[in-house]
Amino acid sequence: MTSRVETVGDFDLPVWLPASGRGPALVLVQEIFGLDDYLRSVATELAAAGYVVGVPDLFWRTDPGWSSSHDEAGLNASLAVVGEFDHELGLADVVATLEHMRSLPEVTGGAGALGFCLGGWLAYRLAAAADPDVVVSFYGSGVPDHLDLLDEITCPLQFHFGGQDPYIPRDAVARVEAAVAGRPNVEIHVQEQAGHAFHNHAAPMFHHPEAAAEAWRLATAFLNANLTPGGNRETGLRERG
Repeated sequence: MTSRVETVGDFDLPVWLPASGRGPALVLVQEIFGLDDYLRSVATELAAAGYVVGVPDLFWRTDPGWSSSHDEAGLNASLAVVGEFDHELGLADVVATLEHMRSLPEVTGGAGALGFCLGGWLAYRLAAAADPDVVVSFYGSGVPDHLDLLDEITCPLQFHFGGQDPYIPRDAVARVEAAVAGRPNVEIHVQEQAGHAFHNHAAPMFHHPEAAAEAWRLATAFLNANLTPGGNRETGLRERG
């Protein structure tokens, strides 16, 4: 497995390549903690599974290369950074990243996105604003208040939430469940015992190992069904039932 740094416009895009050197593309969209050891471990794992993974530096305009600790001090510092974040410009960066990833010679078999927290919200918006082949959104806090975007999304889309999330209350998650019911391209999974950022194994204040393992199993199966080289989007959806 190898990695390199591409340049997209004015920001850096670290890219991880699978051992085969080729594969479908995944835009991995960061949490507020930035491109930290946790996100790098996720990128490495996805590359090991056969994906070409790109992680755009969302905070390049104010805090380039941002990475924080996963304790209260790091959380507060990251909240201050995200307070200066322009979401519209950030979405434009994610769209540009998707387009750039598709242009890489190593990319075959489509291009999708997976995001956590802030990245989960932006990945959801990407599904409506561009043409990814698949999107997985983990606990995107803006999702429940922008369900109108669902009508603009045609690609396979999978949501993950925690039932005990203090930032996204259970009744807000229930609104998402109701809105996606009957939509053949959308799945939603709620880990009832987990809170926010439950997949982040570098953050003891958030991590829930059992919920993380189950959600990751579902997420990777969804990606594999819809983003494998030569795969068929509709077939993948039928296979998942």
